[in-house]
Amino acid sequence: MNSTDITQQYYLSQMGIMSWRERNQEQANVVLPDWDCLRKQVKTCQRCELSQTRQNTVFGVGNTQADLVIIGEAPGAAEDKEGVPFVGRAGQLLDEMLLSIGLARESVFITNILKCHPPSNRDPHEQEVTTCISYLEQQLATLQPKAILVVGRIAAHYLLETQEPMANLRGKQWRLSQMGIPLFVTYHPDYVLRKPSEKRKVYLDLLAVKSYVTMPK
Repeated sequence: MNSTDITQQYYLSQMGIMSWRERNQEQANVVLPDWDCLRKQVKTCQRCELSQTRQNTVFGVGNTQADLVIIGEAPGAAEDKEGVPFVGRAGQLLDEMLLSIGLARESVFITNILKCHPPSNRDPHEQEVTTCISYLEQQLATLQPKAILVVGRIAAHYLLETQEPMANLRGKQWRLSQMGIPLFVTYHPDYVLRKPSEKRKVYLDLLAVKSYVTMPK
């Protein structure tokens, strides 16, 4: 560790923020029980009409030993093309914002409520969410993350079963129903691209999440 790292960790500790515990590559590549089976189920899923229009399912990507899972509402057109979540401009911004608090994309797990792209980037339909959300529940039950970061109003409304505005949802710690996993809410990167003035709020939300997941048990 160099002097810059030591200085950074000192000031972070004074702010009550512990440094992120890096996981090695071997840990990041651990294959969890039934994980491949679940991935195959998603890949061949025909539960709703989105299976007829998708190019690829978008299972999720990242560290299967991660303390933090990031959840959006649905894949976009770029994600549908590549089969990977958050790869367009919004994904680039998400990567930058994670790096701004010392987190690499590879250190977290990123997924969506829906595993298929809704045509024309429309909002998910309630029936689609009801049909697909069991995949996310199985992912979370397997991953057992220390915390969840939900990005965007739509995903937050479905997971928290509320219609509260984002201003009332962010800046607080919630619990995912039944599973009891601590949950935090912030603005979607797409929203920040349209309204850059909100970037500071997302940064503060990310700091709060990082502080929580690195807190000693």
